[in-house]
Amino acid sequence: MSNILYRWWDSDVGYSFRHSPTAIIAAAIAFICLFCALFAPWVAPHNPFDLTTLELSDSRLPPAWYPDGKAAYLLGTDDQGRDILSALMYGTRISLFVGLAAVVLSLAIGVLLGLVSGAVGGWVDGFLMRVCDVVSSFPAILVALLIAGVARALYPNAAEGVAFGVLVLAIAFAGSNGWVQYARTVRASTMVERSKEYVHAARVTGVSNWRIMLKHILPNVMGPVMVLATIQVATAIITEATLSFLGVGVPPTSPSLGTLIRVGNDYLFSGEWWITIFPGLMLVLIALSVNLLGDWLRDALNPRLS
Repeated sequence: MSNILYRWWDSDVGYSFRHSPTAIIAAAIAFICLFCALFAPWVAPHNPFDLTTLELSDSRLPPAWYPDGKAAYLLGTDDQGRDILSALMYGTRISLFVGLAAVVLSLAIGVLLGLVSGAVGGWVDGFLMRVCDVVSSFPAILVALLIAGVARALYPNAAEGVAFGVLVLAIAFAGSNGWVQYARTVRASTMVERSKEYVHAARVTGVSNWRIMLKHILPNVMGPVMVLATIQVATAIITEATLSFLGVGVPPTSPSLGTLIRVGNDYLFSGEWWITIFPGLMLVLIALSVNLLGDWLRDALNPRLS
């Protein structure tokens, strides 16, 4: 493991990272958010979802630096007396899980379809690209709302795991923000790679088409895909927050950042601004840091950019 890290640190990408202050700051912010989300049960000062520890008398307390605030609640509390800082850590974990799962699913579907479309060509390519055109013609948020709404209507009493799975599917198939971008990106790269000499040489030696696609073409088209996946993580997290804000996201018993923002929105104009502002800032920090890392990775993997 240490050898792999050293080789990466000594590579061109590592050199670009060391000399990019923006990438370093974005990576530090993303690491802190990821660390607090993964280790929330140990890092968070309270468990905001343990009903036995909640005190309704401590509801809607301002941040600790206000005269009415308490040191035990650094960022204040919400309408149920939950610690905002702890709720942010637990909510970030849920948002990251849903966002990463949706990106992995859409990446797998899009890469497979794009690889087949670009390598096979003909009517297969035409059919798959027309499907992409149809899916892209619908607004992403409406597609996600439709999938999530239909699933909730069919299975109103579904378990939490099923609800999370439906949300992941809704984001992964959310129009042009889902698998379609991966399919088109991989198709374009595959059409360029399949005409190169190493592919022709593999065909002459009798290598099967599937082996050529998986062993030869696929590794050479993953660069743009990884950049797109990095940026899509932020898009997926924002989509999840939007669905949760609209009430069709994660279950109320496991609120994400979008749910916290929706709850705090009812108190935004009554003076308790911290209930919605802090979850909103956390969402902005995560999305901004991931987007900045994606922009840096795109430049680092493109040899034509200095």
